[in-house]
Amino acid sequence: MKTRKFLSITFFALVFGATSFAQKTVMVGGAAMYPTKNIVENAVNSKDHTTLVAAVKAAGLVETLQSKGPFTVFAPTNAAFDKLPKGTVETLLKPENLKMLQTILTYHVVAGKMNASDIAKAIKMGKGKATLKTVSGGTLTAWMKGKDLYITDENGNSAKVTIADVNQSNGVIHVIDAVVLPKQ
Repeated sequence: MKTRKFLSITFFALVFGATSFAQKTVMVGGAAMYPTKNIVENAVNSKDHTTLVAAVKAAGLVETLQSKGPFTVFAPTNAAFDKLPKGTVETLLKPENLKMLQTILTYHVVAGKMNASDIAKAIKMGKGKATLKTVSGGTLTAWMKGKDLYITDENGNSAKVTIADVNQSNGVIHVIDAVVLPKQ
């Protein structure tokens, strides 16, 4: 009986251990994103996400994104922010626009960890679309075009997931090519 219990525990430890090692390190913005680090610890190293990191700092959301979570973050690149009308980012970073900046950033976050396969399953169950509730209280609609994953905001603007499943210790990041915005 003791041997069986020992083997069961050993088997569980091997399976559980293999699962945590199965999370691979992904390169984003020229930097390794380690699954053992949290969202902020990884994001600060990506040269493609300096605008997002600056916005997260200005919004006072660093502590939140370093917390246990888990979170699913749709992370716009610098190029995505550059697509916004000229002066938008600078305006959002002003102290008087703190609430709006926080709302926009938390609109890119879904509570819980949803890997691309989880989102794909939800899309399949939703017959082609999945509604994701954001931390800001808004919704994003996830959908597929061929093998590509997209999210659409409440205004009908879409962003393509360019790098999926960047696992973090407190969730997962999906890199996107556009900034999504809540209904104003």
